[in-house]
Amino acid sequence: MRTLIPILVALAVIIAIAGGLDSSGNTASDPKPDTTAKTEAPMKPVYSRSGHDVTPISDEKRASLAAKLSPEAYRITQKDGTERAFCGTLLDNKKDGTYSCVVCGLPLFASQHKFDSGTGWPSFYTPYDEQHIKREVDQSHGMVRTEISCSRCNAHLGHVFPDGPKPTGDRHCLNSASLVFLEKGEPVPPASKPVETDTAYFAAGCFWGVEHWFQAGDGVINAESGYMNGRTDNPTYKEICYEDTGHAEAVKVTFDPKRISYQQLLEAFFKMHDPTQLNRQGPDVGDQYRSGIYTVNDEQAKLAKAYIKKLTDDGVHRRPIVTQVEPAQEFFSAEDYHQDYIEKTGRACHVRNPWTDEAAPAH
Repeated sequence: MRTLIPILVALAVIIAIAGGLDSSGNTASDPKPDTTAKTEAPMKPVYSRSGHDVTPISDEKRASLAAKLSPEAYRITQKDGTERAFCGTLLDNKKDGTYSCVVCGLPLFASQHKFDSGTGWPSFYTPYDEQHIKREVDQSHGMVRTEISCSRCNAHLGHVFPDGPKPTGDRHCLNSASLVFLEKGEPVPPASKPVETDTAYFAAGCFWGVEHWFQAGDGVINAESGYMNGRTDNPTYKEICYEDTGHAEAVKVTFDPKRISYQQLLEAFFKMHDPTQLNRQGPDVGDQYRSGIYTVNDEQAKLAKAYIKKLTDDGVHRRPIVTQVEPAQEFFSAEDYHQDYIEKTGRACHVRNPWTDEAAPAH
C-alpha cells in the first residue's frame, strides 16, 4: 500500500498539469472571470417633431417613477390593466388643456382632439404627436387589438380602434388613470415641456437632400423644406420654378443648442454642397437653387460671415464662395410631397453627407 501512495501522488500531479490547473484551482485554459464593470453607451437623444425629448428612459428610472403612482395607475400603466367603463375621472372633462403620461409627463393628447365616443372611456381622434405613442398588436383576451403606450416610458395607455371621426377615423380609447390633465394656462412641469430650441435657415440647391442630411444631425430636432427670401407670399413650387418669384428652396432647421451648435450647422452646410456655384447646384439651374444663409439674429450673421472668411483665407475652394448671407424673411413651408422626400421615395440627391469624417471636396 505504501508503494502505491507515491504513484497516486504522481498521477494527481500529472492530471493537474494536463488539466491546466493553476494554484487557485482554475484551469489555465479558461479565462479568469471578467470583474470589470461594463457600462452601456448612452443612447442618442430622440426628439419628436413637436420638440419633445422622447428618448426611451432606463428601466431604473421607469421603476422609480412607477413607484410613485397610485395603485390603480400602477395596475393600468405597468400591468396593462383597464379601468371600468364610465368610471374614469377624465371621461367628462371639458376643459382646455393637455393630457400627459401619468408616469413620465410626456404630452400625449390635447383637448381639441377629444370627442364623446359613448364607450365609457376618454377618446381622442389623434394624438398630440404621433411620435409620442407606440402601437403594438395585442392578442390578449381572445381578440386582436392595437395597444397604445407612451413612447418614452412604455406606460400602457389603452387601445386604438378604426371607428373614430374624421379626419383620421381613429378612436384612441384611453384609461383616465394613465393620464394627468394640465389645464391651459397652468404652469407646465419640466417633464412636459419641449426642449428649448433655436432655428436656422439654409439654401443649398434642391431642398430634398439638404433637409435629409440636416435631419440626420445629432441634436437636430426637425428639418423642413420650404421657400424664403422672395417677393411674393405663399408661393407654390410651380410658381417659384416658372414665375420668377425670387424665392430660394430653403430648409428650416430646428435644433437643440445644447446638443449641436449653430457653428456645427454652418460647417455641415458648407460640406454638403458647392458654395461656389452661382444660382445653380449640380444639375439644377435657376436662382431658386442658389446658396444662401438666412440669419435670424446678428450673432448668426457674424458667425456665417466669419466662417466664409475662414474658408476663403484657408483656400478651401479654388473658386470664390458666392453664398448669400441675408436676414431671414418669412419661411413658407413647401407642399407635403416635398417633406421627407428622400425617405418616402428612396431617391438620391446631389447633396453629400456632412456628418462623416471625410473632408468636403475642393471646388
